[in-house]
Amino acid sequence: MFDGQNGRMTVALGCDHAGFALKDDVLTYLESLGVSAVYCGTDSEESVDYPLIADAVCKKVQNGEASLAVLICGTGIGMSIAANKHTGIRAAVCWNTECASLARRHNDANVVCLGARMLDPDLIKAIVKEFISTGFEGGRHGRRVEMLNSLDK
Repeated sequence: MFDGQNGRMTVALGCDHAGFALKDDVLTYLESLGVSAVYCGTDSEESVDYPLIADAVCKKVQNGEASLAVLICGTGIGMSIAANKHTGIRAAVCWNTECASLARRHNDANVVCLGARMLDPDLIKAIVKEFISTGFEGGRHGRRVEMLNSLDK
């Protein structure tokens, strides 16, 4: 779970109003794992437009300020759609740890999208841990990720 500055992985986190209540727990959990976290909003449970949060988080990954990212909204779906509009971002909605592992191992996903209204907070933490601690397998999957990258152009 280490890379980047000072040997610590940096993960960007963004939540909309539906995910806001989980913000502190996820940030504290990331820190307990030895991960640096940068929070990109929102700052209350007041309604906010999730594409703006996804944009801020994805820019952190795109410019190398974060290795991976976590986006939390009501279902994870809206954040995923918004995140996948960004070049070089491969965002996956995950609903269990196996899905998170496969998203990293087979798709080199760099953003995990989670549903605050769909998942138990403890499961969210388990998914985050699995996502950030799993590496990309490469091989035949590397060829497929390269194909995905070529679709960006």
